[in-house]
Amino acid sequence: MHLEISNLYKEFSTKKGAVVALKDINMHVETGEFVCVVGASGSGKSTLLRLIAGLDFPTGGEITVDNAIVTGPGADRGMVFQKYTLYPWMNVQKNVEFGLKLLGISRRKRREEASYYLNIVGLSDFAKSYPKELSGGMKQRVAIARALATNPKILLMDEPFGALDIQTKENMQQFLLEIWHKTGCTIFMITHDVQEAVFLSQRVYILSARPGTVKEEITINLPSDRDYGIKRQPEFHQQADKIIDLLRSISATV
Repeated sequence: MHLEISNLYKEFSTKKGAVVALKDINMHVETGEFVCVVGASGSGKSTLLRLIAGLDFPTGGEITVDNAIVTGPGADRGMVFQKYTLYPWMNVQKNVEFGLKLLGISRRKRREEASYYLNIVGLSDFAKSYPKELSGGMKQRVAIARALATNPKILLMDEPFGALDIQTKENMQQFLLEIWHKTGCTIFMITHDVQEAVFLSQRVYILSARPGTVKEEITINLPSDRDYGIKRQPEFHQQADKIIDLLRSISATV
């Protein structure tokens, strides 16, 4: 899998005139990588992810997955939003099966795949439960299982833990790393939480404020097999402080 973002430019028309959201964005993600994008509010992070997902279209430049230009949503890209976007009238099993049904997968195969991923995310015992019966963290696990069930080339995540309390958020971060190791999936995630980005990712792209541009790409030099003990290590704080200082320097020039 190779995701390539080349000279991406996005402009919105408003009553007050054109607003440039993203400018000269160049990024790449390779098979099995976990990459995060950080930036302040207004840096165009969510816009970027929507463009990659094919939910919106660039004004200029292009996005490709394995050399195929993104022209709309596709099964090669799974999406997990901050809000769980589960269907309240469907139980957990049916929610996870939904994308597979759209792809025309047989009922038996849908059931097998959904059961497999519910086991991966630790929710096999809740297959017949409905979203209203689940906690926030459990709902997000279902959303992740649903995205993974279609076997996408890359999993796109839009601040997936932003709505969770601190303890649940930390548990979900550890859980996501475990899923990444178990499945070998490729993940591209946006977040405003610097410590989250350092804890989870192998590389971090830093976006400036509007128009969003890539100010720096930083490799996270920490072991890939991480747990929360690493947050107490000096190396972790050095990495996080470097990114925070960059973000402060960017905001100071705006």
